[in-house]
Amino acid sequence: MEKIHMWDIISLLGIPYPSSGQSSYYVQCPCCDENPRKKHLNINLKKEVFRCPRCGASGGIFDLYALYTGVPRDEVRKAILAQMGVPEKASRPRQKILPKADTECPLTDIDARHATYRALLSKLTLASDHRDNLLGRGLTDADIGRLGYKTTPVVGMTQIAKQLQSDGLYLAGVPGFYRDDSGAWTFTHEKRGILIPVRDRYGRIQGLQIRRDNVEKRKFRWVSSTEKKDGCKAEGWTHLSGPVRSMLVLTEGPMKADVINALTGLTVLAVPGVNTLTQLELTLTELRSEGLAEIKTAFDMDFATNHHVQNGYNNLLQLLGDMGFRYGTYLWDPAYKGLDDYIWEYLSGKSNHSKTEGRGFGFALFRAYFTLQCVFPL
Repeated sequence: MEKIHMWDIISLLGIPYPSSGQSSYYVQCPCCDENPRKKHLNINLKKEVFRCPRCGASGGIFDLYALYTGVPRDEVRKAILAQMGVPEKASRPRQKILPKADTECPLTDIDARHATYRALLSKLTLASDHRDNLLGRGLTDADIGRLGYKTTPVVGMTQIAKQLQSDGLYLAGVPGFYRDDSGAWTFTHEKRGILIPVRDRYGRIQGLQIRRDNVEKRKFRWVSSTEKKDGCKAEGWTHLSGPVRSMLVLTEGPMKADVINALTGLTVLAVPGVNTLTQLELTLTELRSEGLAEIKTAFDMDFATNHHVQNGYNNLLQLLGDMGFRYGTYLWDPAYKGLDDYIWEYLSGKSNHSKTEGRGFGFALFRAYFTLQCVFPL
């Protein structure tokens, strides 16, 4: 008999299929999701397991069948074979002994993550040196408050996690949270830095990045609790700064996107890196349905000289072309690495009046103010 897979089970049970390319997705939990719009049960097709971080239901393919049908666990195999119309053989193949499954939680839904991250950030503060760093990039105090930047917590996270739980917030499946050796929920201890909320097109916090202090390499990292008990891995989410419009600027990193948006008023979409495009196609598909038609890329100027970056950039342009977008590439004075640096340096060189009045001036004045070359494909 051929081996039974998770795909077979969800087909037999009539469970909705995942979106194209997804190996892990959420459906309504038959145990705890009374509202059909809630989806807490995670099905992992690759690992062939399921888990609900809300009620704790979990197991393999036979357990999922038993959960939905009520068939006793020791009779599930026979019931599946009967439903598939496959006769059960008298001799059963020897079962392969699998290693014990890891204790990580599947990623919970975006609404739960947003609620938990928003509550977490409300309990944290921003150190004065971090505020000065952000002000030095061109953000105002109002911008900083609106964006939700905070300093990474150093101590007291077990107590904060306890407070979040008492407020009815989910910690399971939220990257950064995990259980310590005593079984208590806590938050990952990272090197000191600035916490950066990474938001979707509705402003919901998908995950967090850290801009780490006093490091030269990998200055920006995702907040993740992978390989920790009941921890969860962060994904390479995109970040949208500004409302959905027919044209946007595409750049690298959520902080850079926030600064460009604050200084120009342009809508800016950020990817984690030019070589990290996993989520970009999905995001662009969603934005295209809301009117997006044109994209201006604005990656750091080293894309023209860094071979590794250039390869990733070429893959990006290929994606944009294949999706049918009109696109071009902004070029500026290479003495300034990023577009955010170039714009802020220009505004800083003006009088205080111009510096203040120039913020948020929009696309038309943006083109008039700055010496930018936009290169379009042939």
